[in-house]
Amino acid sequence: MSAIIIDGKAFATRLREQVARDVSDLKSKGVTPGLAVVLVGEDAASQVYVRNKGEQTEAAGMTSVTHRLPAETTQGELLALVAKLNADPEIHGILVQFPVPAHMDQASIVAAISPDKDVDGLNVINAGRLASGLPALTPCTPLGCMMLLHDMLGDLAGKRAVVVGRSNLMGKPMAQLLLAADCTVIIAHSKSRDLPAICREADIVVAAAGRAEMVRGDWIKPGAAVIDVGINRVPSRDPEKAAFGGTRLVGDVAFDEAVQVAGWITPVPGGVGPMTIACLLANTLTAAKRISGIA
Repeated sequence: MSAIIIDGKAFATRLREQVARDVSDLKSKGVTPGLAVVLVGEDAASQVYVRNKGEQTEAAGMTSVTHRLPAETTQGELLALVAKLNADPEIHGILVQFPVPAHMDQASIVAAISPDKDVDGLNVINAGRLASGLPALTPCTPLGCMMLLHDMLGDLAGKRAVVVGRSNLMGKPMAQLLLAADCTVIIAHSKSRDLPAICREADIVVAAAGRAEMVRGDWIKPGAAVIDVGINRVPSRDPEKAAFGGTRLVGDVAFDEAVQVAGWITPVPGGVGPMTIACLLANTLTAAKRISGIA
């Protein structure tokens, strides 16, 4: 058998189109959602990501504001900017692009963002609300993964799900969302015993460990849904290109093996990745509605 390839790019396009329609409706009621992104330093990957966020935010009809700060910015100066954005009624979503320079404390920055504007879903208030089954702004990547799963599988109730990875950004919120969907959930990690056997019991495997092609094809239960969150650069398969530093993108799942066993699988690239910014736009829209008191 060969798995159905889950086209995250196509789904993200449809989601952005729906967000744009909803933004247009909200603007007719006098509210224009505003997203502020703060970038500290000159990290090349972060600059590309921030530019893409800005372009897609504006394409959806929202206000996009980007603050680019030098790497030597103090944490106090950054927190003062966050406080200013918290108080700005035109801004409904605030995102500080990570990583930040080493002299800054990420936890303190996240804690300073108003939970109502925390479109990354990392503030402990939102994490606690998610864990308690209450409405919360949810981290974008897990939210996107759930959308893809529901689109492919429909009702997830009763399915066994394994999340490989336990980060605050991905693994933990993913498990909470699966639990809320009435799945039986296991969070696996580097200290889990016999990880392959754990994965083989799962109807859904979400790989978010940050290790290239760690999840092998023989770890997958036949017909299972595999969501690969990993983005890793490895040497090109072409020896000549590899000799000159050529690379290719792979996920945390050995795709060529798993695609022969799974029922559904996300590719890398083109699977989960496109969903992240689309869900950021959806979160900003949600925040704007809640802050404005518009259902």
